[in-house]
Amino acid sequence: MTSSPPVRIGFLGAGFIATFHSKLLHVSGAAIERTGVFDPDPERAAAFVQRGGGFVAASEDEVIESSDAVYVCTWTSEHPRLVDKVASAGRAVFVEKPLGVDLEASQRVADVLESTGVVHQVGLVLRYSPAFALVESFLAERDRNGRVMSVVFRDDQFLPTSGHYESTWRGDRHRAGSGVLLEHSIHDVDLLDRLVGPVRAVTGHRRSFHDLDGIEDLVVATFDLADGGVGSLTTVWHDLTERPSLRYLEVHCERMHVAVEGDWLGPVRITRAGERIDVAGDELLALCAERGVTPVDPARSFVDAVASGRPASPSAETAMRAHRIVDEVYTSADGDGVRRVIG
Repeated sequence: MTSSPPVRIGFLGAGFIATFHSKLLHVSGAAIERTGVFDPDPERAAAFVQRGGGFVAASEDEVIESSDAVYVCTWTSEHPRLVDKVASAGRAVFVEKPLGVDLEASQRVADVLESTGVVHQVGLVLRYSPAFALVESFLAERDRNGRVMSVVFRDDQFLPTSGHYESTWRGDRHRAGSGVLLEHSIHDVDLLDRLVGPVRAVTGHRRSFHDLDGIEDLVVATFDLADGGVGSLTTVWHDLTERPSLRYLEVHCERMHVAVEGDWLGPVRITRAGERIDVAGDELLALCAERGVTPVDPARSFVDAVASGRPASPSAETAMRAHRIVDEVYTSADGDGVRRVIG
């Protein structure tokens, strides 16, 4: 039996997020061959290649020509142009979130990927979190839990123009589009809509304590949920570099309480009548297995989809749902918190 050849993977962009995805590919064990890496900073591309393999490409075209699939990990304003270039060449695309600097640009990316039909995946990696997959399995037991009444989500991170992120472009609205909600917490919006939604309406408020033009560092949003419950999201970029990026989710149902600290392996705490669960790490993974929840490796999932030609997940059209909600939160914030219905 002949094994399939490795999937040839190239990178456009060699910064922090590209390094993150390169590491995910390495630990996934997927059958890949590293190919071209292009970055406007040749020294950064060389350092990336030294760490992960492949070769420093002289151009974007060289990356595309040498690859079966390309990771687009540039600043956000480049996503529409580069996705169009990669997809038009018939190559598979992994595109980081957000898709574009605003709703219109994001829709252009989704339209290109839909019209070309190439295999693609969007970097909404919280969809692959074992902790949240476990919580989703409990929330699905609606007859036992009752309706979702209240959801509190807090997400905080130090300002990504500082510390180990070294993403000065995230302080430039022309390249990033906007700040903490679009650039960071589109993950959280996608997760909330999937776990406890669908979201029916939103209100929002935003502030900029760091006086970066067009880059908000605080958003507080309220969500009307399908079952009549209410959710809130507070997302903030602060200056405390000693504090890691942290997420906290709390869900009150009529007959269940859920709390999640961290965004991958918990701890997850669940209380129902006659049942108290407190798991993290290996215990969390064991409970996932016991309940038939199979966490999926995002990098392995993408490579396998490219190798087989099947669709990957999440798709750009799936990601557009979170983009539309984010856009309505911004519209609400610009209108002093006016309620916006989600179509």
